[in-house]
Amino acid sequence: MDETISQKKIPENSYSEIIEKLLSNMKYGNITLIVQDGKIIQIDKTEKYRIKD
Repeated sequence: MDETISQKKIPENSYSEIIEKLLSNMKYGNITLIVQDGKIIQIDKTEKYRIKD
């Protein structure tokens, strides 16, 4: 359930589009931005599924 988009070369101006897409498909979870030298180098998405009795 963990996605990493760090191995693709992504233009800096499309980071917001990627984050919006990840958010639109997620109900519970988190998105982590990894920054190095002031630039985003990795985006991690962890999605959680709630199980109700």
